[in-house]
Amino acid sequence: MHKSKIKEIIKQGEGIRIEFKECKTKLSKDVFETVCAFLNRFGGELLLGVKDNGDISGVDQACAEQIKKDFATTVNNIQKLNPTVYLTAEEFVLNGKIIFYVNVPESSQVHRCNGKIFDRNEDGDFNITDNSNLVTTLYIRKQAAYSENKIYPFVKISDLRKDLIKRVRKLAVNQKPGHPWGEMDDFELLKSAQLYLKDYQSGKKGFTLAGILLFGKDNVILSVLPHLRTDAILRKENLDRYDDRDDIRTNLIESYDRIMAFVEKHLPDKFYIEKDQRISLRDHIFREVAGNILIHREYTNPFPAKFIIEQNRVYIENSNKPHGHGFINPANFTPFPKNPVIAKVFKEIGRADELGSGVRKLFKYTKIYSGTEPKLLEEDIFKTIIPLTPYSTMQATMQATMQATAQDKRVRKIVEFCEIPRNREELQKFIGIANRDYFRKEILNPLLEQGLLHPTIPDKLTSPKQKYYSVKPGDTKK
Repeated sequence: MHKSKIKEIIKQGEGIRIEFKECKTKLSKDVFETVCAFLNRFGGELLLGVKDNGDISGVDQACAEQIKKDFATTVNNIQKLNPTVYLTAEEFVLNGKIIFYVNVPESSQVHRCNGKIFDRNEDGDFNITDNSNLVTTLYIRKQAAYSENKIYPFVKISDLRKDLIKRVRKLAVNQKPGHPWGEMDDFELLKSAQLYLKDYQSGKKGFTLAGILLFGKDNVILSVLPHLRTDAILRKENLDRYDDRDDIRTNLIESYDRIMAFVEKHLPDKFYIEKDQRISLRDHIFREVAGNILIHREYTNPFPAKFIIEQNRVYIENSNKPHGHGFINPANFTPFPKNPVIAKVFKEIGRADELGSGVRKLFKYTKIYSGTEPKLLEEDIFKTIIPLTPYSTMQATMQATMQATAQDKRVRKIVEFCEIPRNREELQKFIGIANRDYFRKEILNPLLEQGLLHPTIPDKLTSPKQKYYSVKPGDTKK
């Protein structure tokens, strides 16, 4: 955001998507009513330190930091704003005075401020809590506009994976000690995350498409969305087909893991120091890319997501519901959430940044990683291009060789470890891989197929008592 854009907003004056608040020494009480109204309507832009007539009064310098903290804390306080949101106040200095800019996106949920529902019109914010017709219309509009809110009344909690809910709860608590999800049971957590809603047209309640995509068992997900697929492809040597591929058709939590595992397998991790600490440029870039593939997809569109690593670039395609067309410029970019509920869950577990900041990071780190900027094209199919330099390609080849060597060492360790029969949990813990599906597909099954490991119960491979053992050369007695 540039100062020129702020000046344009002030020049336009207040309206259905623009609001000014003076907030000289503290936040005024109606700031959060405006945030609530923007979330419930079409989103909007809020300026703190500006009078209703557009005069810049500024925020007192001594109070600025506290105001910024109070704003971020309050929008994350479920007692004040429910559901909570992630918003920050961006500081600018105009005419020697401090003002704060807040971009409030349209939400897919209906929000309350202090228990009241606010909506927005040209005259400002208005309380519609007791107007049942307006409230019902608001709920219906949200459910119609966002496919992630579609309700499936016949899906039960038993159709969701308890292990994934447990994992997300743990990740959220690790991300933020004292996180409220830590004390909730599974159903309370799902309701808190807005994954269980009421359909205001039919009166039915149920789990949403977002809930099924995040936590559903694979057969349930594919029954609801048979076209769901993320195709990860390596195409460097064999340009007609592919050199490696992962056809991902599972929940969004593990889809993210598999995309990042594919990245780790085939792309280099360039050495980089930031603020006296080494960071992974590769992971910073593709964490954002993986999040975008899963968070901002239009899931009603059967177009499969594609993640293709080529010789000189990584090319990504994703079905999209565009809000504007053309290349995205991070200096003049207004983010729009495609699936806010899914985005919030990813944000809670540390797999997504605040709306808009991820794009800026993507441009920053790609330029360091590749020497040039990425390209993001907003159309019906959203396209992302991450350039790869010849150095990166050479380094990737070296890294792949090193990984193959490391893989051989790991196989030898597993074979030695399994001289005594071991179960799957023991094996996963031994080699440090948490993802069960990835372990089975990439580690265990190849070792079984190659005859390096053998099941103790060959007639019942899925037995909970199943263990695996290796056979040393010349040893026929097991």
